[in-house]
Amino acid sequence: MVSSAPALRDRFGRTADYLRLSVTDRCDLRCTYCMAEDMTFLPRNEVLSFEELYRLCLIFLRHGVRKIRVTGGEPLARRNIMALFGLLAPHLRTGDLDEVTLTTNGTQLSRHAAALFAAGVRRVNVSLDTRDGARYAAITRRGRIEKVLAGIEAALSAGLKIKINAVAMQGGFETEVDDLIRFAHGQGMDLTLIEEMPLGDVSHDRRASHLSLTDLRQRLSRRWTMTPLPDRTGGPARYMRVAETGGRLGFITPLSCDFCAGCTRLRVSATGELFTCMGEEGSVGLRDVLRSGGSDQVLAARILDAVSRKPKGHAFRISSSGVAGIARPMSYLGG
Repeated sequence: MVSSAPALRDRFGRTADYLRLSVTDRCDLRCTYCMAEDMTFLPRNEVLSFEELYRLCLIFLRHGVRKIRVTGGEPLARRNIMALFGLLAPHLRTGDLDEVTLTTNGTQLSRHAAALFAAGVRRVNVSLDTRDGARYAAITRRGRIEKVLAGIEAALSAGLKIKINAVAMQGGFETEVDDLIRFAHGQGMDLTLIEEMPLGDVSHDRRASHLSLTDLRQRLSRRWTMTPLPDRTGGPARYMRVAETGGRLGFITPLSCDFCAGCTRLRVSATGELFTCMGEEGSVGLRDVLRSGGSDQVLAARILDAVSRKPKGHAFRISSSGVAGIARPMSYLGG
């Protein structure tokens, strides 16, 4: 798809080439840092169809997007989700897209892994904060860790490269992080640690649960030999090589270390709202144009205008005096 269309560039000189596309706000888990236990999900008629999502993808491709990550909620919970990957697959074969990736909780990965690989997906992020079954059930409020471990095994067998994402919180996580490192690296998987982000109304005080990864990294360096790496995968993670395992350990630090200067990401919700920053409330609606017969040119103009006004950085803050966050739950955009 050779195009002379203008790039998605903001006023700070950043060019967006990475789209995170949410396909649903629904999830089969209720992770404590992500959503409330009793959730009210979007009416289905407000969620974009696969054809509408694909049309938006084509517009973003014309304006320079090279990577699409499919997110949720839990994307594999959406019925017939493989239809969307099928629509995107030809653009991987022609080189219009560098990659299509997926972030999942892993509970349904075992039945989709082979089909994902066949559709051209080569990398998948799986959320897993513990390997202890009881603690996993407590964090997710309803999950069975066996399903996730089976999904990881199926994905590796299908040829997918797996990165484990783990949200770092005060408490049990600090005693388990070493086990997660050994587990991930022992199977050739990267592990990325993520600071809890103040998104949505959850059941605990984020001031008490916040764990600074800057502090945790210092403690880990007393037990592991870690060397900084220049590697980038399109996201905000900064990687270290762990000498004892040979594996990569990533750190995503939205609160203890600002990562906004190099942001190349845009997010579209399942309802067609374009968010140029996860850490800001503002969005631009695209669904009304899609459903009122508006042209691709009108959609592109709205997208370009929104990107031009992308904020310099997010508004997240956690301190002893309070929390500055966003009312929107993490599940709405998939983090």
